[in-house]
Amino acid sequence: MLLATDCRHLTRSISMMEIHNMRTYSLPMHCSPLSKKIRHVLAMAGALTLSTTATLTANAAEIATDPGDYVPLPEGSTLGLLYLQHASRDSVYANGDLLRDDTGLDTRIGLARFIHYLNIGGYTVNPQIILPFGRVELKAPFGPLEPTSSSGMGDPMIGATTWLVNNPDQQKWFGLSAFASMPAGKYDASNGPINVGENRWKGIFQAGYVTGLGDDFMLDIIAEYATYGDNDDFIGTRREQNDSQSLQTHFKYLLSPQSHLALSYYHSFGGETTVGGVRQDDALDNSRWQATFATFVQPTLQLQMQYGQDINVENGFKEEHRINLRAAKVF
Repeated sequence: MLLATDCRHLTRSISMMEIHNMRTYSLPMHCSPLSKKIRHVLAMAGALTLSTTATLTANAAEIATDPGDYVPLPEGSTLGLLYLQHASRDSVYANGDLLRDDTGLDTRIGLARFIHYLNIGGYTVNPQIILPFGRVELKAPFGPLEPTSSSGMGDPMIGATTWLVNNPDQQKWFGLSAFASMPAGKYDASNGPINVGENRWKGIFQAGYVTGLGDDFMLDIIAEYATYGDNDDFIGTRREQNDSQSLQTHFKYLLSPQSHLALSYYHSFGGETTVGGVRQDDALDNSRWQATFATFVQPTLQLQMQYGQDINVENGFKEEHRINLRAAKVF
């Protein structure tokens, strides 16, 4: 979930938790009937909250993992991580159709994450806290919204992974994770769609499996399930969201004991929203790729660089470019 450490064992990756990528929200519609496409434009105008999951765009998993996230560090280790991310989006899609390609939505997100590894009942467990912060900026008018921005602290997250299989000798690991996102970030109801907080609780659950493929390659497979509380003050109405799911895979090549390259694929499903009792027909079926290079510049300090793009977006904003940077310090 967020740190990809390597020194073979230092591969526990705190993924730039993809801070809640452009979920699509809708504004209440009274008055005259609107065409389906216009309604989609309004729906997606309410789309950006900085959820603590570290990367937010229409296709993002709630917690987007990095290569090596499900390989634990030795018990007693402590990690401090800092993530920085910039993503730009110009295109908006509804049911697979391009609505606009000039929206200009940018996010600049940071995450501070603190993790400690310990033994509980014979199992390795890593309680942690994640503190997101950043800025969301809409550069061009979009539906009823004028250009605007929001910056500050996002919703904090607490959680842990428990490893049921932790076998470095056979290069096999399997862990279960649970996280809770708390509605404590900056939120302005009158600014509804453009906020760094979400004004709702979230529960995120993951199962992650990692296996070695010979001496130099590793494969990670992670499944995620997320459930959402209601936002009871979304532009003067209530916003609800169905549960969402995602599948994440990482294929990693070890260049040396200190450095690795990886290629990742993320696919998200579900998560349709309802605003003011009206279903928005905005469920996700979105995918993206990401390339990673990470290296230890000191025995306990790893730097990581990533670049990625959306592949397909069924509903929401499409990322043209994403750049992630991460520093991980082992104590």
